[in-house]
Parts: sequence; structure tokens; C-alpha cells
Amino acid sequence: MPTMKRIGFLSFGHYGTGRGSQTNSAADALHQAIDLSVAAEELGIDGAFFRVHHFARQQAAPFPLMAAIAARTSRIEIGTGVIDMRYENPLYMAEQAAATDLISDGRLQIGVSRGSPEPAANGAADFGYYPQDGETVADMARRHTAAFRHAISGAGVAEPSEHAYVGGERLLRIEPQSPGLAQRIWWGAGSRSTAIWAARQGMNLMSSTLLTEDTGVPFDQLQAEQIQLFRDEWAAAGHDFTPRVSVSRSVIPIVDDTDRMYFGLRAQADNKDQVGMIDGFISRFGKSYMGDPADLAAELAADEAVQAADTLMLTVPNQLGVDYNAKMLENIAKYIAPAIGWKPATA
Repeated sequence: MPTMKRIGFLSFGHYGTGRGSQTNSAADALHQAIDLSVAAEELGIDGAFFRVHHFARQQAAPFPLMAAIAARTSRIEIGTGVIDMRYENPLYMAEQAAATDLISDGRLQIGVSRGSPEPAANGAADFGYYPQDGETVADMARRHTAAFRHAISGAGVAEPSEHAYVGGERLLRIEPQSPGLAQRIWWGAGSRSTAIWAARQGMNLMSSTLLTEDTGVPFDQLQAEQIQLFRDEWAAAGHDFTPRVSVSRSVIPIVDDTDRMYFGLRAQADNKDQVGMIDGFISRFGKSYMGDPADLAAELAADEAVQAADTLMLTVPNQLGVDYNAKMLENIAKYIAPAIGWKPATA
């Protein structure tokens, strides 16, 4: 079982003019994402991660944001959870990722996946990407992922022209290259079978607050089984580095009247797993952890998937602003995270 725990926050980057919103515009959401990352680093939190959605009032272009965070911080990991690879140009993404990783001095952690339901009926096609004959959109996402990973590995990808300064039949590679980035790619797996596939490919595992399957067992047990299958398959594949595994949780300690105003009623309603349909699959959704910090510490310590993972991503209500979310992360760091073996990062 992993002995090191890392904690990061995961923001969906929502913005809009709803009641109580502190992120009325995209500019607000972006600037506050940078400021929250700085505050999180000061608290000893290990990572700042961002969800990517298109055609929605959310974060959609992660690399400029991550580069800006990299320039304002020195230690915290910066990542995505996750980039929908149906929408991506693999080679252009490889250039952006390598440049951002170099700016951060090797702190990038890139979560990718086949994508989740989006507002657009066929958004990938609107971006100019279509499945090849016989492919599904999921196949296309995996093809884009393979091309991206091939490019960041330093392999040649383009035939040289008569003006290229290369010899022989050598293919041109994407520039810049950032050594080590290839081992910091994560696959967002929504099932046990996709986790096994990710292990075979040599990608780290990123598991969210839902799984697109249900076996009747509690969510944390099903997710822990997913993690074990991933680790077993990784060992069988014989990859030459140790993988990382993250799980996401909604953890909101209620310690004052402001917390009670925002989350008091939800704490009574969202305290158990739910089963429903998503993207055509019967899916199990993990419960939210809201309430007294001591109770949450005990519950997370008993969460089998949290114990099996090495990284815990905490979803944050980003529209409540930097001050509220920094306070929430501080309360988690002080009163809850030590129960799962976490210590604040200092180096």
C-alpha cells in the first residue's frame, strides 16, 4: 500500500453571475485560479488541478492558465483532471505541454481521457476532428492520446523538408521537449476495464467521484477494486517506473456560520452513494463528505479507495472565491488530512 499521500485541489473553473458568485466572468475565474494556487502552495497543499470543458462557462484552455500558475509558484504540482482528447490536436498539445512543463521546472501532471458528456451535440467535429472509418469517438480520443504521448517521448513525427537541418532519413520531432513529462500523463478511467487498459499503456490512474458501472458494493470499495486491478496489470506489464493513483472527493468541513449557510442542508442530503445513468451507463456516484471535521477525518480514514491511492484531489466550489476556498483547504489540512497520513509539503 502506498505510504506517501499528496493532496491537491480540483477546480471546475465555473463562472457566471449567479447569486453569491465571486467569479462573474472568465477573467475572474482565471485570476482567482492563479491566486488560489499560490495560497494552496503556502498552505503546503501538493497540487492545483483543473477540469477542462468546452462550450461551457468553465475552464477550457488549461495551458495558458497552468503556465501562469507556474510563473507564480515554485513547488506545487499543476495539472488537469481531465483534458478531453476528442477535441485535441496531439502535436500542438505536445508543444504546449512541453513548454508549460519547462516553465514549471517539471511540475506538470496532465490528466487526459476519452471525455465526458459535453454541451455541444458533436463538439469534436466542430473543432475539426472526426473518427476514422470504423472508429468510435472514444477510439479517436485514444488515437489522439497515443499520438500526443509519442510526440512528447522525443520520437520523430514529421518528414523533413529540403530546408531541414537533419541528415539521412531522420524524422523531425516536436520542439520543445521536456524530459520526464512522458511519465506524468494520467488517464481518467471511469471503470475497472479502462483502468486495466491505462495500466497496459503505462499511464498513471486518475479516478473521479463516479464510475460508469455498479456492482452493488459501496463506491469506495468498487473504486478500491479498480485501483487494485490497475496495480496488478501495471506489475504484469513490467513498466520501468512506479505509477501514481489519484481519487477525487468532495470534502467540505463545516466549522462556522458561513459554511453552514452554504452547505448545511447539503450535508444532510449528500452523505451517501447514489446510482444513476450517465452517458448511457448505470453509474455509481460517490458521496460527498460534509460536516464536522472530526467526523470527516474518521470517514476518510475508512474510505478504502482513499487509502489505496497516493493522491487525493479535493473538489472546490470555486465560485465562492479565493478567501473561502483557501480557508476550506486550510481546515482540511489542519483537521482532516492528517487522519489519512498526509503531511504538508515544505520542499
